[in-house]
Amino acid sequence: MITFTPLSGSAQSSRTVPLAYLLQVDDIRILLDCGSPDWNPENINSESGSGVTYPWEEYCHTVKKYAPDIDLVLLSHGDLAHSGLYAYAYCHWDLRAPCYTTLPVQAMARIATMEDVEGIRDEQEVDVVEEENNESAVAEGAESLEPHSPTLKNEPKKFVATVQEVHEAFDAVNTLRYSQPTHLQGKCQGLTITPFAAGHTLGGTIWKIRSPSAGTIVYAVNLNHMRERHIDGTVLYRPAAGGVFEPLARPDLFITDADRVNVVTSRRKDRDAALIDAISATLSSRSSLLLPCDSSTRLLELLVLLDQHWKYADFRFPICLLSRNGREMLTFVRSMMEWLGGTVSKEDVGVDGSGRTGGTRRRRGDDDADDEALGAFALRFRYLEFFLSPQSLLQTYSSKEPKLILAVPASLSHGPSRLLFSDFAAVPDNVVLLTSRGEEGTLGRILFDKWNNSQRGDDKWDKGKIGSNVMMDGAMTLKINSKVPLQGAELEAFLAKEKAAKDREAAHQASMARNQRILEADEDESDEDSDSDSDEEDEVERALDESQMDTDEISNPANGSRRKRKISKNEDDADWGLDIDEGLTKQLLSFDIYLKGNVSKATSFFKSTGGQTHRFRMFPYVEKKRRVDEYGETIDVGMWLRKGKVLENEADDEATREARRNQAEGEAEAPREPPSKFVSSEVEIQLACRLLFVDMEGLNDGRAVKMIVPQVNPRKMIVVHAQAAAADALIESCANIRAMTRDIYAPSVGETVQIGQHTNSFSISLSDELLSTIKMSRFEDNEVGYVTGRVASHFSSTIPILEPSGPAIPTPDAKVLHAPRILGSRPIQILPRSTMIGELKLTALKSRLASIGVQAELVGEGVLICGAGARRDQSASSLQDTVAVRKTGRGRVELEGNVSDIYYVVRKEIYNLHALVAT
Repeated sequence: MITFTPLSGSAQSSRTVPLAYLLQVDDIRILLDCGSPDWNPENINSESGSGVTYPWEEYCHTVKKYAPDIDLVLLSHGDLAHSGLYAYAYCHWDLRAPCYTTLPVQAMARIATMEDVEGIRDEQEVDVVEEENNESAVAEGAESLEPHSPTLKNEPKKFVATVQEVHEAFDAVNTLRYSQPTHLQGKCQGLTITPFAAGHTLGGTIWKIRSPSAGTIVYAVNLNHMRERHIDGTVLYRPAAGGVFEPLARPDLFITDADRVNVVTSRRKDRDAALIDAISATLSSRSSLLLPCDSSTRLLELLVLLDQHWKYADFRFPICLLSRNGREMLTFVRSMMEWLGGTVSKEDVGVDGSGRTGGTRRRRGDDDADDEALGAFALRFRYLEFFLSPQSLLQTYSSKEPKLILAVPASLSHGPSRLLFSDFAAVPDNVVLLTSRGEEGTLGRILFDKWNNSQRGDDKWDKGKIGSNVMMDGAMTLKINSKVPLQGAELEAFLAKEKAAKDREAAHQASMARNQRILEADEDESDEDSDSDSDEEDEVERALDESQMDTDEISNPANGSRRKRKISKNEDDADWGLDIDEGLTKQLLSFDIYLKGNVSKATSFFKSTGGQTHRFRMFPYVEKKRRVDEYGETIDVGMWLRKGKVLENEADDEATREARRNQAEGEAEAPREPPSKFVSSEVEIQLACRLLFVDMEGLNDGRAVKMIVPQVNPRKMIVVHAQAAAADALIESCANIRAMTRDIYAPSVGETVQIGQHTNSFSISLSDELLSTIKMSRFEDNEVGYVTGRVASHFSSTIPILEPSGPAIPTPDAKVLHAPRILGSRPIQILPRSTMIGELKLTALKSRLASIGVQAELVGEGVLICGAGARRDQSASSLQDTVAVRKTGRGRVELEGNVSDIYYVVRKEIYNLHALVAT
């Protein structure tokens, strides 16, 4: 049984992002995507009070509730809407299930999440709410060293991970290649997952999930069948290859989105021309452009387009990218050339370092020549400059110089794009160029709605036309979050608090060191009740009382100097002199090991005629008494701690130790960030710039969705990631197609859809004798065979074994009835029946016949004409070599025609498309 529950991004909600869906196949729970919302929506920040419901609260609490029980995580795209919350859920909500995706999605999701969390944490303190709500943290001296903004108390908890948590989470992700089937183990045993290219983003994935009980499930969201400059289109639909990709056709369940069903997208050529014309006209008029963009996925398409135009137009205006991880992103992309498509996948044969090609003709009006001229050098971006902050940009270029600024994020909710917009929008003739609509409630979406409402009815963005730029007017109030250094009394208070915290930490470390020394102390010194230790100590004390405490002064014949040595019996740790003359060896002896105290001489029990004699210890050994409690011998904690450190050091190789040393040195040399605080300010902007929107999202429009979905022809379908009107439009379109399924669902957030019946699966082992007699037939990715036997249980195995069933032994009382048989006839033998497994696809049969030289044509609905009748230039007399293949119903295929060579060839190919099993 299949159970599907949208956690966010359903088909009946005004908010279509983020995307996160819970798919349960029998007892296996699969999380499809784990996107993050925008943490700074405009219409929420303006309100205050406890009654405000924030859009991400319910979604995050739902993910937190299901996270520990998830068995598998599949990520389809590397942007924030699909993968942004995974790092936080992995580290804080125990989402430790195996996660699979492609290598580019892993890299792009890591970069996008890092850009987002660094930008938010650089402007806001996101952990203060959790600390205030934690009652155990409210104690004396447990205050945070970072000053808190007083306005943060009214804001909800924002689930933003740290940079270290982002690296830890995405390092645990398993990467796959396209069309690589993976058989899962553990609780997910029996499932097979296979990624396929989805387009739209680098490494974007369509997931095919095969289950032995639920069948085939295809999860395909945010597709693009059109080839772009840096990636190819999706493999789901390839018109040149004959339509829908065969491994993804006719799934048992098809999960897809319908966000743009009511949208008619203009031609790519018109959109590129509108974008380039707006940029060229603005820069030529000595004005600047602000282009908000994402940090990883769709940014590549814009960079390739802009670099291509800068080359052929010979522009000298700078292209400025404001991103903390932009350079790292391009480094990743250059190392993944095998995943790229379109223009940049071509080899740059004959291209020199200057970018000029030899022997390649280039004409500005010839797009093919332009594509050929780019090659892999399109990823070098010679005109692109990187900046970490708006301050560094202003230090390099003044605000009056014309330039194109690409700033993250695309939503303008925080970071460089928002800060630049507050200064950029008040300058006349500057242009704010939007390439995506943005999430509901963000500043990017507000600007898009303002532009779209200013267009005429036929020029709106979803009517297939390119609109015109509009002049913005009026005032807008923005909330700007920033981090400023401490000054004056605040700085002094912070330093005093920091000093107090260091003193407490030093006292704590001293206490820990003292406890460690106590644990590692010699047990015989701490055990005063030990009889054996007491006897040894008494003997040592008697020896020390009788010995001389102050040694005589010794003369050295060589230089006549006198040296004096004083040994105190109260200091057990007194050191033996290393420069002792030979005359002292009679009084002081040294051993090969360290010996506490002056115990070189001891008295003897027996008296001698010369009085008390001294005997010298040959080996300094004191027997230790083992300490025992009610549970047995006590554990030497200090010994285990020392042994653990030794084992850890031995386990690390030289490279690991060197990296650890370098990291410690880097942390020591890294400049310390000055004390600072987070502040929020309201800024009123007088809008005077121009605003233009050009759709560069790279997604299928309504015409493509309505054409592709019926050709996939699923048995059941679930529509997600769409508003109610778009979902209803897709369902209505599918209802008008007679061959399309009627089992189409569009659940809302939290609504559960159950498909199929609950089945129980059991494991059984085949005996070697039975396995050697099975005849297997291959069908798709599996081998099928028919077997009969009896189930036996053995004490050595918990899994029952299927053994061959022996012949039945007749009972003595049984009456055997013999049928009358004609004299001379052979006994009747029952022949085995044949069962054909699989579903015949006439398109596949046509391709197989064409490969062996038999012509075939589809005539009407469900009829394939094979042989001479498929050729129009043949006469009526040659129709004897014609065979018709007709599908009359589910599981029934009719082969009609004269008995000829063509008949047997076609029948053989039909058999080859099925798994033939003798039953």
